[in-house]
Amino acid sequence: MTRELAGKRALVAGSSSGIGESIARLLARDGAAVVVHGRDGASAAAVVETIIDDGGEAAFVIGDLADAGATEDVARQAVAAYGGIDILVNSAGASPTFGPWLETPPELWEERFRTTTMYAVRLIHALVPPMVERGWGRVVNIGSGVNMKPSAYGPEYSAAKAALHTIAVGLSQALTDSGVTANTVSSGVVLTANTDQVMRAQAERLGFEEEGAALERRVAREMWPIPIGRMGRPEDIAEAVCYLASDRAAFITGANLRVDGGSAGWVN
Repeated sequence: MTRELAGKRALVAGSSSGIGESIARLLARDGAAVVVHGRDGASAAAVVETIIDDGGEAAFVIGDLADAGATEDVARQAVAAYGGIDILVNSAGASPTFGPWLETPPELWEERFRTTTMYAVRLIHALVPPMVERGWGRVVNIGSGVNMKPSAYGPEYSAAKAALHTIAVGLSQALTDSGVTANTVSSGVVLTANTDQVMRAQAERLGFEEEGAALERRVAREMWPIPIGRMGRPEDIAEAVCYLASDRAAFITGANLRVDGGSAGWVN
């Protein structure tokens, strides 16, 4: 452990699996006391156990962030766990649906903004003012490549993710000379269980016969072009978050850090 974040307390929204889990684990590796959040107690508890087994410090809170009252309760529980929160990572949100633009009903847009965007606003309102009072804090929103390059499919996802970045930019201006920064990490194609399933289904339709690393390389070359030649890993996103949470990034705010292998598009 580097212990670079020793003494800091972090809440990672949506960290019981996937990218959020990796963020929680790496923040703990760097010394932060981490509050893991999820909707399933068993999954969140398993992440906490892994962190503790690795020598870190963690607790968990449960709540549906699509609900305003539950979100406020998550914030209260997170503060109670360690007496405050210094680092807020907004990584919760549903996976994209890839529906055609004109066939995506307004109701789905509203749902997407509830699950991907509005909870972040509520957590910021609850947790950032005490950071300002203490003179130090970090807000990191997890965006997507579609922030910059939305397509004709899944427009509600693109808009909700793009909103997370504009939230961070505006917040960074509101936090002038406070010691608190606000940034976005926008990921490209990250190999999670969900992405692996989508990749294999599309590869089969295209007639790809490769397996394992060979399939990933072909996908990165022909299906989802990624100049680096592979998909990202959750740890790639987590390392960027840990950097922005550290004092090494004290002069960075309002930024959108792309971690996408050069693809500048598609989604996590």
